[in-house]
Amino acid sequence: MTAHILDRPVWHALTTRQAQFALGDPAHGLRYPTDIEPFGAARDNTPDQLMALGKLTPMDGGLALVEPHKIDPPPGLLVLFQEPVRQMIAARIPSPDDTSGVIALGDDDAAEMRALAELTQPGPFHARTHVLGDFVGVREYGKLIAMAGMRMRVPGFTEISAVCTHPDARGKGLAAKLMRIVAARIVARGEQLFLHVYPHNQGAISVYEKLGFRHRADVQLTVLRHRQPGEV
Repeated sequence: MTAHILDRPVWHALTTRQAQFALGDPAHGLRYPTDIEPFGAARDNTPDQLMALGKLTPMDGGLALVEPHKIDPPPGLLVLFQEPVRQMIAARIPSPDDTSGVIALGDDDAAEMRALAELTQPGPFHARTHVLGDFVGVREYGKLIAMAGMRMRVPGFTEISAVCTHPDARGKGLAAKLMRIVAARIVARGEQLFLHVYPHNQGAISVYEKLGFRHRADVQLTVLRHRQPGEV
């Protein structure tokens, strides 16, 4: 079976459309800067390549891989987390019919964006994650209550990510509204959409399916960390 480019989205992003963010050596492994994303990818996932990738990760930090299969950690690294993630795609979704109240988010909003992501846990969001693509949001009484944006970019596809709404503002359709705005910008460039969601998050999956996303495949999210002195 021919491999799909989204089977290894991190590798394909860092070797093509987001190569400007890549740290490391393409002959072994690449990762995003730790203040942008924890994601990285080895060329062929050999132990030596994974060890080289681990050297790009701070001792107190994590390394996240998105691959079609489980990854066995090399010596010196431990599996902190490993779980299948549902990957969904769409050629397009309905265009936004209302953009009122939606604002562009950037450097000045970074601290609030991270705080909202840490509260709602849509996935990793670090100090400079917002530099990966357009992010939009909604404020209420000056407080950021919802956002959505772009993360990984591979040839022909851009990922919608960091879709989250403050618990006190849910039920207003803000997530779908923001996703439509971000998606319209991606489709206007001639690209398709993809996203990742945990299989147990049925509420989010229902929203995505209603918008027109379909399940493409399950991929494995593996988070590695350094083995600490004395750990077996």
